Amino acid sequence: MLSLFQLFLAVFAVYGVLHYEEEVRLLVPLGCLIILFVVTRIDKGMSEKESARKSFLKTEIDKVWKKESPTIIEQDFFAIESLVWPKSELLLIDAVHSIFKDLGFKISTGINYHSVDRIVKIPDTEKAFGAEIIMSEGEVKQNHPKLSRALQFEKEKKEDEKTLIIASTHIHLPLSERDRVNDVSKELAVFLERHNMSFITTRHLYELWQKAKGGEMDIFGLFASIYSHPGGIFPFKEIGESYSVPFDLPTQ
Repeated sequence: MLSLFQLFLAVFAVYGVLHYEEEVRLLVPLGCLIILFVVTRIDKGMSEKESARKSFLKTEIDKVWKKESPTIIEQDFFAIESLVWPKSELLLIDAVHSIFKDLGFKISTGINYHSVDRIVKIPDTEKAFGAEIIMSEGEVKQNHPKLSRALQFEKEKKEDEKTLIIASTHIHLPLSERDRVNDVSKELAVFLERHNMSFITTRHLYELWQKAKGGEMDIFGLFASIYSHPGGIFPFKEIGESYSVPFDLPTQ
């Protein structure tokens, strides 16, 4: 489709030279050339982003290939893509569900609530999360409709349940650029702290999934810490190796 549009511009530029008079004869092809230049630059940028996305996915699937069977590879490929480059919120919710299930959490739809996407329970404890799963083209802002649902869950939840916001943010940016931007607005950060809601990104969830599958960390211990978190963006950078698995313990 883009090639046809570029061809149309080129043909129209030639048509303008042959059929228009005086100044219009110059302005029409000049305008066509400017539009053609802009369209080409946009197309190049999109191609570079798509190439970076495919390169990342290929690298991750190569890692999976060393660990799992071909059947699992296909499932992991879909989960990775849906977490970091979700095409819809439903696919994102399904991906988050499969990740928690694979990690050994007890996860279910919020059948007793209509205000959260999933209920996630830490095994062998009474601790549970009401998870709101959000997709955002930029940073998540306080006016996002899922935040209203989170407030409703706050009113309905049981004593041992905590609201957890899981968001895939800046979904059109390469992963290398996402750490340079804010995942939530300043207003939302204050809102989360005030209401004791914790926030993590799907990028963090993906990293935790890979480490836990490799036996490198105590995933249940980490989420127990998120459960105890007072609210706001959970500080993964400050945790360091606190939840690494000792070498004498069996891996998952």
